[in-house]
Amino acid sequence: MLETSFSTITPKQSGYYFPPEWALHASTWLSWIQKEASWPGKLEEAYPAYCEFISKLSFLEQVNINIADKEMEQSAINRLKKYELNWHNVKFHYFPTNDAWCRDHGPAFLLHKTQKGKRAIIDWGYNAWGEKYPPYDLDDVIPTRVGELLGLEVFNPGIVMEGGSVEFNGAGTILTTKACLLNPNRNPSLNQEQIEWYLKEFYGAEQILWLGDGIVGDDTDGHIDDIARFVKPDTILTVVEEDPEDENYEVLQENLKMLKTFKLLDGKPVNVIEIPMPKPVIWEDQRLPASYANFYIGNGAVYVPTFRDSKNDPIALRTIQRCFPDRKIFGIDSTDLIWGLGSFHCLSQQEPI
Repeated sequence: MLETSFSTITPKQSGYYFPPEWALHASTWLSWIQKEASWPGKLEEAYPAYCEFISKLSFLEQVNINIADKEMEQSAINRLKKYELNWHNVKFHYFPTNDAWCRDHGPAFLLHKTQKGKRAIIDWGYNAWGEKYPPYDLDDVIPTRVGELLGLEVFNPGIVMEGGSVEFNGAGTILTTKACLLNPNRNPSLNQEQIEWYLKEFYGAEQILWLGDGIVGDDTDGHIDDIARFVKPDTILTVVEEDPEDENYEVLQENLKMLKTFKLLDGKPVNVIEIPMPKPVIWEDQRLPASYANFYIGNGAVYVPTFRDSKNDPIALRTIQRCFPDRKIFGIDSTDLIWGLGSFHCLSQQEPI
């Protein structure tokens, strides 16, 4: 057996697994946007897309929002009152955070394979994408606080992992990138084989598929949720850049080639669907990580970031609709939101049931 620092029973050994995002949700977890440094000079402009996202979510599932205190709760309510909401489905929790990126610091919920309704949480270590944006102490404890609230067992692997760095098909396969998970700013003492052990044992998986680099402007060192997403157990939707002169072109072509060589546990090749990148989104001379792949799959709907691109926005929405024929597709303008270097998937974490 591979030697690791984890000495007690793992979630996989306990019968747990991480379900795909399209599985039924009990709720979606968010951490309220409030950090000016994440949207410097543009925090106010980030709220409309965020509130629209919450508004649409609230009619299809419960929305749990982490906030610091009563004052922040009232501020959030005042902003959300401008939108149509199902207030019965919106719940605030006094769990203060350093930032809003709940995909990465939020609870990773597991389901039990044989005991229906039995769930658990993984509390991975969190270091703000390689110590880039301290402090992050409040973010780091969110999974355990949620676990205490819900009365769920919490597993602590003792290594750094972010939700945006891993993608699941719910049938034993995880998709990730070497650029992120093998970056020495995460777990410098672990090699690829050891990282795979943690992924398999804590997410209940059997197979890890590795892509290379991420897109330009992504400060997470190449999160998978800006590049390629499972839309079915055997199908991956991946972004491609059509302009050979664009700085994302070669990276995404290389990832596309790799995707076309991948085989799943049953030996069958992955079905790959291509989706274009939006035209470059630039703010203050900075190329932002705008990508249609950062959509969020909710109950009965998919929430897709759009970027005021009259050519590619409609193509992206139509392509994603074909991937999810039974769900409504909501395109939400993320042009100002992406100044924070993330969109709807980065901001959310699903709670399966």
